[in-house]
Amino acid sequence: MNTVSEKTLKSICVYCGSSFGSDPAHEAAATRLGQSIADAGIGLVYGGGSVGLMGTVANAALEAGGKVTGIIPHFLEKREVMLDTLEDLIVTRDMHERKHLMFEKSDAFVALPGGIGTLEEAVEMMTWAQLGQHRKPVLLADINGFWSPLMELLDHMRSQGYIRPDTEVPYLVAKKVDDILPMLREWNSGGSKTGEALASAREM
Repeated sequence: MNTVSEKTLKSICVYCGSSFGSDPAHEAAATRLGQSIADAGIGLVYGGGSVGLMGTVANAALEAGGKVTGIIPHFLEKREVMLDTLEDLIVTRDMHERKHLMFEKSDAFVALPGGIGTLEEAVEMMTWAQLGQHRKPVLLADINGFWSPLMELLDHMRSQGYIRPDTEVPYLVAKKVDDILPMLREWNSGGSKTGEALASAREM
């Protein structure tokens, strides 16, 4: 890892479901992403659970020799069953502290398929970027079109005048797991401007 982009991308936060969902491709994507992150020598930051896609991505990274940081609020310790093989596990007071730490410890954010919690986390990072609070890339892993309804909603908001050109929502979209790291590296190296990334996302 000798390029500037790879040096700046030291950790990736992955948002995903604590369930497996109904599409086997989602679990396969979580496995592949965890392996890819570890193989690249990049740290994984995630929600700390051992179940569903969360457990899948973390275990895949650990099995590939990667560094994994789990961050979980106290009230979810039993509900999401903490991954006891983690060497770096942080238990927070509440969800607000959890999300703040996940933000602080990550250079990029990837949303795999998940439920309303995954949606909320990804959209919050998009909102913070829209408001100029950070320039870290936010990527939707659109496995089998999972995030297409969200992108349609964002297009609807644009058409209704609620997302204007001067308040655009910056995000990336990857249809395949193997495209995720190259896209994040390009963004971090300055190769992807917001407008270009959005245009690419809408065409996919």
